[in-house]
Amino acid sequence: MSLKNLFFVTLTFFFIQNSFSQRNYDQYNRLGLTGGYTLFDINTSDLITKQGAGFIGGFTTRGSFRNNFDLIYGLAFFSNNVEIFGRNEFNSSETQFIDYNIQGVQINFLGSYNIIKHHLSLEFGPILSVSGKMKVDKDQFKDYILEGYSNLKAKDIEGVSPVNFHVMGGISGGLESVRISAQYQYGVTNMFNGLNDDELEFDDFKGNSSTIIFSIMVYF
Repeated sequence: MSLKNLFFVTLTFFFIQNSFSQRNYDQYNRLGLTGGYTLFDINTSDLITKQGAGFIGGFTTRGSFRNNFDLIYGLAFFSNNVEIFGRNEFNSSETQFIDYNIQGVQINFLGSYNIIKHHLSLEFGPILSVSGKMKVDKDQFKDYILEGYSNLKAKDIEGVSPVNFHVMGGISGGLESVRISAQYQYGVTNMFNGLNDDELEFDDFKGNSSTIIFSIMVYF
């Protein structure tokens, strides 16, 4: 899915939700911007990983659906970091965590249960992400050997699966125009599946993303 198509789908969501809310319910419908801090890791038994910090930012819309439920749509750009343990290919005693960065776009389609209408709610639903490679942050570490392998280099695992699905749960609260949010996203698809098509030393990689996000939403 191209970035152009992602924008088209999201704008279509915004338009449908806006029309639906205003014609059928209490006309509560807010467009806004969101930005936040991410803590990203990969749940895997194949590599030794360490959680890294990143950021996320984009567009969001919230509108009344029925009774105590709202619907939330959004498009966000993210830049996540994670560290993976490896060693120098020429000196096995020289070890360290290697920084990786993965950037992409995610679309969310969420439900929101209002504990206090317009002020406090529980949120949940699916998220689709489309990303680029999981790149080694510094070139001097690209040839490091990853822990547990004899010749698997840091650069060999950059080609992760570009399309992944996640489930999300969280809570948000605040004013009608400004909210803060805490949420957890779990990747239900194997983000390392793309590596299994390559001729690697180990051909059955499995890894599921795990992301904690603290963010703020400003509505207009």
